[in-house]
Amino acid sequence: MGEFDLIARYFTRPVRRAALGVGDDCALLRVEAGMQLAVSSDMLVAGRHFFEDVDPRHLGHKSLAVNLSDLAASGAKPLAFTLALSLPSVDEHWLQGFSQGLLALADQHGCELVGGDTTQGPLNICITIFGEVPPGQALLRSGARVGDDIWVSGTLGDARLALDAMLGKVHLPPDLFKVARQRLECPTPRVALGLALRGIASSALDVSDGLLGDLSHILKQSLAGAEIDAEAVLQTMQARQSGLSLPDDLWCQCVLAGGDDYELAFTAPAGAREHVLAAAHSAQTRVTRIGRVTEGQGIRLVDARGQPLARQRWNSFDHFA
Repeated sequence: MGEFDLIARYFTRPVRRAALGVGDDCALLRVEAGMQLAVSSDMLVAGRHFFEDVDPRHLGHKSLAVNLSDLAASGAKPLAFTLALSLPSVDEHWLQGFSQGLLALADQHGCELVGGDTTQGPLNICITIFGEVPPGQALLRSGARVGDDIWVSGTLGDARLALDAMLGKVHLPPDLFKVARQRLECPTPRVALGLALRGIASSALDVSDGLLGDLSHILKQSLAGAEIDAEAVLQTMQARQSGLSLPDDLWCQCVLAGGDDYELAFTAPAGAREHVLAAAHSAQTRVTRIGRVTEGQGIRLVDARGQPLARQRWNSFDHFA
C-alpha cells in the first residue's frame, strides 16, 4: 500500500465545518466571525510517551485526547486537527485500530481531521489542533490572584501508578491495574468543563507532567504562591480508595508529580465556589478544591490541619532533566 492509498483508506473523511479538508496542500478552516483561533501541538514518540505494543485504538484515542486537553485548558471549542504520522512500515491491522480510536474521539467532540503528512521512519505521532474561543474569554495561566481557590478535575495519580506497574516497580491486583491502565492509555479530555469555566476560572492548565510542576507554571506567570492540602489531593486518586497498601511516598509521587492525568488544574475566586460546582455539574465532571493562591513564591504543602509537610523530591516529568 502506498502513502496516498494509506491516507485515503484510513484518514480521509468528508468535512462538515471546514471549508476544505484532506487532499490539497492546505486545509481551509471556517472560523465564526469574531472568534479567536486557539492552536496547540503535541508529539508522541514510541518508547518515550508510549509502549510500542499498546493497543493501537488506545493510542489513537490518546494522541488526540492530549491535544483536546490543551483546548479544554484554554476554554476553547474544538474545531479541527492535522495529523503528522511517521511509520516504520505499513501495518494495516495497526492502522485500522489507530484510526478507529483517533476518529471515534474526534467525532465525539466534533473535531475534524483536515490534513497532515505521512512518512516512513520511527513511530512518531504529531497532532496540531485548532479551536475557537470568544475574544477575552480564553482561560490563561496568568490570571490567578491571591486568595483564589485552587481546584482539580477528576482523579490524579492513577496513570502514574499504572506506568509503575507496567515497569515492574509495583504489583497491582488485576482489576485495579485495569482501571489504572485505562487512565494512562485512554485519558478523558475535559473539554466540557473548560467551556463551562469560561468567565468563572481565573486561570487554568491541563495536568500532563505532574500537578506540582504544572501548577508552578500558573504561579510563575501569575506572580504568586500556593498552599496545597496534600490529603485533599491524595483523596482524588481512585487506587488509594481501594484499600491497596503502598508506601506514603509512592502515593505522593503518583498524585503530586506523576503526570499523564490530563485533568484540569484551575483557580477561581473564593466567592465563585457555587459557580465552579455548577459548572462541574453541567460538565458531569468531578472537581476537588485542593488549596489556595498565596502571596510570595513556591508551593507549600500542608496536612488536613494546615500543618506544613516536608517537601520531598517529588519531581514532575521533564524531557531534558
